[in-house]
Amino acid sequence: MRAIDPQAVKYFIGALFSSSDLLEQAIYQCENRIGSIDMKSESFPFASTSYYEDEMGQNISRVIFSFDALLSPGELANLKVLCNMIEDGLRVEKSRKVNLDVGYLDFHKLVLASAKYNGQKIYLDHGIYADPTLYFEAGKFHAFENTFPDFKSETYHDVFLKIRNTYKAQLKG
Repeated sequence: MRAIDPQAVKYFIGALFSSSDLLEQAIYQCENRIGSIDMKSESFPFASTSYYEDEMGQNISRVIFSFDALLSPGELANLKVLCNMIEDGLRVEKSRKVNLDVGYLDFHKLVLASAKYNGQKIYLDHGIYADPTLYFEAGKFHAFENTFPDFKSETYHDVFLKIRNTYKAQLKG
């Protein structure tokens, strides 16, 4: 049996940031390297864990933005490597002030890229894993057991529904 090319997916970035200026620089670089942004959410306070506070400070927020172009899910590892390079270029005194969590969604799921191994993660390439984060069922997103607390909290689910609806319209059009 020969392999079938996967359906294109909708990429997004969930950016954690403690510097609005550096966030804007990161968004600009993402847009130049990945493509046009078709949606940017409001900023959400990030308080579900203190994991990033030593590096980023205490006033951390998250914004989610998606890209207009639909791409292969096979691009996930390459895009995570690119996002890591952008983060590194924006460091302040060796500390990240922007953390770019790239992922994609399709009709059935939302997948994040990760450089950290955990039991549910699937190795892709370049030291990057696919992290199944949410699944879509009965009209809404649901979290997997090991989903990050902020994604599990449903805080961003309306944003992801909007991105999913845009994705559906793009596939029809």
